[in-house]
Amino acid sequence: MRFSQYPINTTKETPAEAEVTSHQLMLRAGMIRRVAAGIYSWLPLGLRVVRKVEHIIREEMNRAGALEILMPAVQPAELWQESGRWIEYGPELLRLKDRHERDFVVGPTHEEVVTDIARRELRSYRQLPVNFYQIQTKFRDEVRPRFGVMRGREFIMKDAYSFHADEASMAAGYAAMRAAYVRMFTRMQLNFRSVQADTGAIGGSASEEFQVLADSGEDAIAVSDGDGFAANVELAPAAAPTQARAVPAQALEKVATPHMKTIADLSAFLGVPREQCLKTLLVDATDGGVVALVLRGDHELNPVKAQKLKGVANPLRMASAAAVKAASGSEPGFLGPVGLDCPIYADHAARNLADFVCGANAPDLHLQGVNWARDLPEPASADLRNVVDGDPSPTGKGQLRIVRGIEVGHIFQLGRKYSQAMNATVLDESGQSITMLMGCYGIGVTRIVAASIEQNHDERGIIWPDPLAPFHVVLIPLNLQKSAPVRAAADALYAELAAAGVEVLYDDRDARPGVKFADAELLGIPHRLVLGERGLQAGSCEYRHRRAADNEDIPLASVTRFIKAKLAG
Repeated sequence: MRFSQYPINTTKETPAEAEVTSHQLMLRAGMIRRVAAGIYSWLPLGLRVVRKVEHIIREEMNRAGALEILMPAVQPAELWQESGRWIEYGPELLRLKDRHERDFVVGPTHEEVVTDIARRELRSYRQLPVNFYQIQTKFRDEVRPRFGVMRGREFIMKDAYSFHADEASMAAGYAAMRAAYVRMFTRMQLNFRSVQADTGAIGGSASEEFQVLADSGEDAIAVSDGDGFAANVELAPAAAPTQARAVPAQALEKVATPHMKTIADLSAFLGVPREQCLKTLLVDATDGGVVALVLRGDHELNPVKAQKLKGVANPLRMASAAAVKAASGSEPGFLGPVGLDCPIYADHAARNLADFVCGANAPDLHLQGVNWARDLPEPASADLRNVVDGDPSPTGKGQLRIVRGIEVGHIFQLGRKYSQAMNATVLDESGQSITMLMGCYGIGVTRIVAASIEQNHDERGIIWPDPLAPFHVVLIPLNLQKSAPVRAAADALYAELAAAGVEVLYDDRDARPGVKFADAELLGIPHRLVLGERGLQAGSCEYRHRRAADNEDIPLASVTRFIKAKLAG
């Protein structure tokens, strides 16, 4: 492609609207343009990268035996009502009516539609297992879209759905998709980890996320330094302390703590470490009352874990001020487990404390030297918290460290969540009707583009890995408009590279060399070739990889062979 014929408008300035590096560089490089909040147009350069991602995904999905289909973006409400997700999915589901006042949704995902296909088309266990996939636009009405295409409302997704006759088949299909995902992300040259994850709104019995590691990632991931364990922080189990609780050494004492509502303030005021203070949170119970959750002051509540506890409302809801007052006689900031007449769960680490500090359930008062069993009943013990750096790995090997990640893929063992609700059955060997089991496998195609940039950039711009680069090579001739030999050599090299299957961006613009070099670095083309009169006289061409600091002269006659070898390596 000749740059002079390519409508790319690059900019030096960082757009004020862009918060993360990928968003800034995608706008500066002319890859995307904002249409509305969380909705973007993909311009030619950006779309080339999207198509590279799609190509790798298609190859690996087809290699794994999946069958490509295409389902409608707009789906009838009846299917979502049948599955129960019409209400369950929440405000992210964009609902609309047609001219006949019939309800529809703009699909955020396609479990309902594909299950409807399966129950109509699949009759016998002999047709199983089968895996249908598509690459298609989705819409989720995010409350606060941000980070460009990283968390947009409209995005391109690869979603696949498998159908099985039994648990063993579903597990095998899940394993096959996991292997395919590893191949895809490896081919894309992404630094990624697969992590255990919560099933969320999709549901099912097990799930795993594929996270691209990046400091800008929204997700916190716990990884072990002793083995391959990795899990989303919301799912990573916090191991219970192995040492026995200390014997009480202090007497119970009530202390005045005026206006000390936070753990930080309380710790500083009393001169007690934060980890020796307990915080008590009241949440709604399933019976209309409240449940107390008690944690160490240096730990954070994990809502995903908490809402799975018996008697706790799901989704988790903090108790109202009125409910807190009714249950404790106090206000938030001075709550404590002593004297509370409601179910109490203490995190394992909190239950292991002796001589701790907690609220006295009275304004401006706390209790010091509090001990379980002596001053209040032993609570139910549970894993309530997020893991932190230095926690022991739940596998017993090594310690955990917390890293940031960008979720680019998620796979689920759905079981019969949708097939049972929608009566998707086949006949087994004995002619009996059985409900099919399902797997679900998603990849954020457009998010991968942004995630790759987050991992591959410097102060000058993007650095594309070869498999995702919009062009393999940028060819920059110097003094093109004034030198006939340079133009002839550049035209010939451009044609030669193109004939060899090398994707070339030929910068034939009437622009200063500095402008061309700056744009090449901003666009992130991995291989740069520079042709000038001096090099031509020596029969050479100047080469530099986007990550390199120095140029390399190569014989002009062997440029194509040299570039092909680079791309193959």
